[in-house]
Amino acid sequence: MVFRVGVIGTGNIGTDHANRIASQVSGADVVAVFDVATERAKEVASGVGAVAHATDGDVINDPEVDAVLIASPGELHAEQVLACIDAGKPVLCEKPLAPTTAECLKVIEAEVAAGRQLVQLGFMRRYDAAYVEVKAALDSGDIGEALMLHCLHRNPTAPDWFTSDLALTDSVVHEVDTSRWLLGDEIATVTVLAGKPSPKAGSAQDPQLVVFEMASGVLVTVESFIHAQYGYDVRCELVGSEGVASMDTPTLGAVTRRGGRTTVVPPDWRVRFGSAYQAELQAWVDSLASGEFHGASAWDGYAATAVAEAGLRARAEGARVAVELVDRPSFYAGK
Repeated sequence: MVFRVGVIGTGNIGTDHANRIASQVSGADVVAVFDVATERAKEVASGVGAVAHATDGDVINDPEVDAVLIASPGELHAEQVLACIDAGKPVLCEKPLAPTTAECLKVIEAEVAAGRQLVQLGFMRRYDAAYVEVKAALDSGDIGEALMLHCLHRNPTAPDWFTSDLALTDSVVHEVDTSRWLLGDEIATVTVLAGKPSPKAGSAQDPQLVVFEMASGVLVTVESFIHAQYGYDVRCELVGSEGVASMDTPTLGAVTRRGGRTTVVPPDWRVRFGSAYQAELQAWVDSLASGEFHGASAWDGYAATAVAEAGLRARAEGARVAVELVDRPSFYAGK
């Protein structure tokens, strides 16, 4: 069976997703597209052989659409995901599930009431080969018990509108999900330390050091540096009681000349995580056939937003802030 996918949002990542589904993912076609930028939506739709609709609701309620991919601005996600649940259509939603925990909880309530999992969040690092290898080392027992996790998240630069808050809610949120997924544990507290700012950071407080304390006591450090200049560098090291599992930024090749050796650092997220995005999309399409979702759930989206909210408070107050979660519904057990 070939699943017919509607795409809402044709910004950078939405366009990439539409093109990947159309050309690199088996078992699915893009049949409908919407964006408020109508000309861009028409261009993307034409490129993948789809129809450009007038509204997001037209995509969701189109009888020719079996499943929906949401890549619109984050403040629209909750409303659009709720519409997908109401229509009974599976949805892959880019992070965040919603900017606030209150909105996330509305999605969780609606999905539980629907009685089946329809929502998957776009935390693509769960499909990155390097992260998968680190998790396998821990889950196999090869490095003993997890004690500490050290993460780096460096961007070459960011636009002027990318604030210190966005560094936490848009960038570090990936480390939030990565930490929870790798360690199989919830984040209990958040501390944000802001030291000497980079002269390249403009008005942003950059870099920032974020510390998570997991419920089990494992410590996680996250360096967020959005104006690192030299390239896009995302990696981690997991320290266990009997060994260490570490990953480096994948090389794009090396040149050896004049007594030296140089390697190329990925320039952006597209290059670094391109294969992870493809694997995520293929796994999502496969899950449409099997009915078994293995990616991040709506609960994971809610937990990530809760930690991000605590992080904003921690930075504003200069204090260690507890993460408060509602009781996890039994519906999400094992998801």
